[in-house]
Amino acid sequence: MEIKADIVIVGGGAAGLTAAVTAAERGCTVALLEANYDLGGAAILSAGAMLIGGGHSVQGEFDVTDSPDRVWTDWTTHRHLQGRYNDRDLVRTFADASVETVEFLRASGVDFETLPPRRGLDSVAARPQAREWHDPAGIVIKGQNGSGLTRALERRARELGVRFLLQHRMRKLLADGERRVTGVEADLVDRDFNPTGAIVTVIAYRAVLLATGGITGDVAFRSLFDPRLTAEYQQVGQSWSLRRADGHRAALALGAAICGTASQTNEASAQLSKGRMGTRDNYHRIGFTPESSCFFRAKATGHLIRDWSNAILVKENGGRFYREDVDDRDYDYLNAAMAWNGNPDKLNGGGVIWAILDADGLRREGVEPRPPSVDTDGYFFQADSLEELATLTSRNPFQGMRMDGRALMETVERYNAAVRAGHDREFGKTALDHQIVTAPFYAAWHTPVCHDTYVGLRTDLEGRVRDFSGEVIPGLFAAGEVQGGFGQHGLGRAIVFGRLAACAATT
Repeated sequence: MEIKADIVIVGGGAAGLTAAVTAAERGCTVALLEANYDLGGAAILSAGAMLIGGGHSVQGEFDVTDSPDRVWTDWTTHRHLQGRYNDRDLVRTFADASVETVEFLRASGVDFETLPPRRGLDSVAARPQAREWHDPAGIVIKGQNGSGLTRALERRARELGVRFLLQHRMRKLLADGERRVTGVEADLVDRDFNPTGAIVTVIAYRAVLLATGGITGDVAFRSLFDPRLTAEYQQVGQSWSLRRADGHRAALALGAAICGTASQTNEASAQLSKGRMGTRDNYHRIGFTPESSCFFRAKATGHLIRDWSNAILVKENGGRFYREDVDDRDYDYLNAAMAWNGNPDKLNGGGVIWAILDADGLRREGVEPRPPSVDTDGYFFQADSLEELATLTSRNPFQGMRMDGRALMETVERYNAAVRAGHDREFGKTALDHQIVTAPFYAAWHTPVCHDTYVGLRTDLEGRVRDFSGEVIPGLFAAGEVQGGFGQHGLGRAIVFGRLAACAATT
């Protein structure tokens, strides 16, 4: 099967949808491929807040004074780990295009909250936030306002005649003898992203724009930047979006360069998160519910522990490793979680982390020990003794070593003694109100989860992909998490550069 369009976009998240609307408004035919059965990408799971300032109309409604110069200064400052590693030319371009991008979103039907813009890393309030989509059928997770951004852009794209090819996962880029990109080859996949055997060719008369998202779901690729991130670490929103480096890999095969590696491992933002318990897809801010259309993949909502007096965290060896009552993005905790756990057959990666609770602790947390609250198929276990509980954890597919029941019992005994004494000499935990003594006992998956991607393809200021010699690969553009050089969390960079890349591709 062969499909043709002026502009071919790969990825239906914030960058891809922005680019699709922009290209169609400029008179081009557009075909957009998306591996999922629905649009929105990781953006539809987000809070809908955008780190975009510069003096746009949302700021003006609340008398916030801002300028592109201020945006550039904030995102290139040497005082912050994110800013100091950014490509300053890219940030300058981002700053200068921010205001017009917000106005583009408004013109495209994005409705913003009436609350004042919030502060992020910006020195002034600059984060406009989309309002949640009005139709529950278009919401993947209730309360996540990213639906108001992506569904509005999708609606506008459909009005403009954009052709959406859902369940099409790119397998490679097509190029002519002079390395000019001429289209993509894609697998038609089922609802679990597995190839069905059908292959589709999509020809691009003018350009291919990659908006495929990040690398956090690709173990081999992310290990290039941190070899500790072995297979046990899952990715944010994996029940909905892949982030398996499809765009990165396809472009590298044509000689593209990578940019922004320092931003991927500088511990400045949400590269990793501590997570929630009892479910594999365990980012702390996202809890898929049975109403979510992708719940057949997620299987459980999971639970964010409210009071760390009710639980301890142990590694596969049955031992504690750090104080449990720390912030979700405490990198001392995260590095301790990834430290070697003693498994002689696996030196990289820290192994699976389990939250251990007793019956009283689970009751205080308000958790039902069964689906759909928790995933009892390998990610939540119940037993009448700690020794039996330790044995059950081996049923998890990522458990790299057999947990010693005696070791877990000794860990709990030492912890209970610390509670009785009112002092945790091992790790300094202060939430020490309850012992773990009442059967049944529970082990709930609580392994850290990979989040943002800040390393991506090297591009020029308009999103044209470059090789290691600095030469442009003709006909190939990138935006969003697949584009490197700008270590900014969230939607802002994806939307701004999605629009800029589409403008350049259609010129």
